[in-house]
Amino acid sequence: MPLHRTLLPRLPGQPLARTLAETLTRVLVLGAALAGSAAALAQPATLPAAQVARGVIVQLRPTAASVRESTQAQRERLATVASDAGLDAAQTPMPVGAQAHLLRFAAPLSGTALDGALRRVRLNPQVASAEPDVRMHRLAEPNDPYYSSGVQWHLRTPADGGPAAINLPPAWALSTGLPSQVVAVVDSGALFDHPDMAGKWLPGYDLVSDVATANDGNGRDADAADPGDWVSSADAATAQFAGCTVEPSSWHGTFIAGEIAAASNNGTGVAGVNWNAKILPVRVSGKCGAWLSDVVDGIRWAAGVSVSGVPANPNPAKVINVSFGGSSSCTSSYQSAIDDATAAGSLVVVAAGNENGPLTRPADCRGVLAVGAVRQDGLKTYYSSYGSNVGIMAPGGPGADAGPRLYSVSNAGTLGPGQNTYDAKDGTSFAAPLAAGVASLMQAVNPSLTPAEIVARIQQSARGFPSNAAYPTCSNSKPVSGACNCTRETCGPGLLDADGALQLASSPAVSIVPVDQVSAGSTVTLDGSASTGVGGSSIVGWSWTLVSGTPVSIQSADKAVASVTLPAAGTWVFRLLVTDSGGRAADNTVTVTAVASEGSGSSSSGSSGGGATGWAWGLGLWAVALAAWMRRRRGG
Repeated sequence: MPLHRTLLPRLPGQPLARTLAETLTRVLVLGAALAGSAAALAQPATLPAAQVARGVIVQLRPTAASVRESTQAQRERLATVASDAGLDAAQTPMPVGAQAHLLRFAAPLSGTALDGALRRVRLNPQVASAEPDVRMHRLAEPNDPYYSSGVQWHLRTPADGGPAAINLPPAWALSTGLPSQVVAVVDSGALFDHPDMAGKWLPGYDLVSDVATANDGNGRDADAADPGDWVSSADAATAQFAGCTVEPSSWHGTFIAGEIAAASNNGTGVAGVNWNAKILPVRVSGKCGAWLSDVVDGIRWAAGVSVSGVPANPNPAKVINVSFGGSSSCTSSYQSAIDDATAAGSLVVVAAGNENGPLTRPADCRGVLAVGAVRQDGLKTYYSSYGSNVGIMAPGGPGADAGPRLYSVSNAGTLGPGQNTYDAKDGTSFAAPLAAGVASLMQAVNPSLTPAEIVARIQQSARGFPSNAAYPTCSNSKPVSGACNCTRETCGPGLLDADGALQLASSPAVSIVPVDQVSAGSTVTLDGSASTGVGGSSIVGWSWTLVSGTPVSIQSADKAVASVTLPAAGTWVFRLLVTDSGGRAADNTVTVTAVASEGSGSSSSGSSGGGATGWAWGLGLWAVALAAWMRRRRGG
């Protein structure tokens, strides 16, 4: 039984040309994610090797006597901190604001020496926070006109681009990517001659097995060029394309490729997330969509996994963006391909879907990063699928609502290729490449990161969702027809933040299970067991401490899972500092609120995860799914 495309509605009075050329060309990227913590971004424990610190900025933990503490007493406490950490402090601590002081090193530190110094300072129970005093530079920003004019608002800082902007400028100061990196786009193929993609394409492969669907006169071959995927009225009248929507060519694969890695800082067109990576085009779709068997073969081939009858991929990708899905739960064919790609070290990034409903395949498959869509104001779009198993939210454009859209490279041809140009689109298809691009930048900073480690850091660094009282709160049980305020339960950990993700790329990811509001007298579980080390290392040290709130005793404070009894109503902030087997450290905090209650309270916490929940094989649909069309859902 064919799976049909889902169209975003045409606005009243909207020109048909826009509806066809823009709205109908939006192809859905679906996906699922490792569920994770929405805890606030911790201070980075390590820095890229190129950075040098002249000292450490230390804020001491308050004590009962600290309110009346003299300057000399503070200096003595700081001297003790420096001595305990083995630091050769060069001079008297310099005040930084009202609460912190700069401890200058005798000589600048970098790399592992700096990491070790920071770790030792943070382990001191007198220290509330510590961060390196590094030289700040002007942010790296591209000169591409679509970016510099503000059209690519979604790449900017939230202060410049709006609440949903993914905060790339400070991330670009850390890395703009590497020419050796490969990101695969499993989609409709490539416009190899687009000038704003010059030098960015690898040869790729065409895995479309059906000649009529391929629309290029043959089946699988080494030419990944996109000939166009239009469906004419005559096509739709045939048995081959019965039920297909009449529509012009989408150039969808090229659009996504440009989002990830368009030629950047070249004074032309648009900027990509990763300025230097190469794109591997894996063509799996043509007229009216793609066959499931071609999609799963495309995922495997992109990751460097052997595919029968197809030459080996000489350029395996460590990040794979996939643009297809269906209406059923994850099936064995999809899950098997994703498992193979993950085992090969590749992260599969997909979109949450445009159904305004629970995630479906491959969004509910294990091991993928599912990306939902928000508007510029950070509210969930009316079309984005939802659920606690969404991996991250990113800009996807407003759809039929008012607001700025997402721009990338495209083509004016309605049938075959015409003039190369730029276009605007909306949908979760176009939110996913933003996360894929950020994942590739993280790998540039730390090539040893595994797919799971990348997901954990993207989720830990997520920014909190904004709230607009004029809109309802999103609901899993009763879908909201329009835009709505996200929660962790409906939209996952938070908003994609490129800078935060790159800051965490070289440090452990400290994942703390969120704690719901509890009643006074409750015993609360503090769970940091989902924290992960770097490059396959394990977490070997945990330290729970109280940051603020009435003094309480933390039980098992040196374990991954601790507990604490909250004696009265109030708010407490607890910090978890972890150390991995490679000697790297990082911290994160969790806030717990207790309220007065007549009844007895009990501890409660949100869910964490290392995989998607609600996954099912759907065996009853499996045989049908193998022969079903995987229709690209228009609108992303």
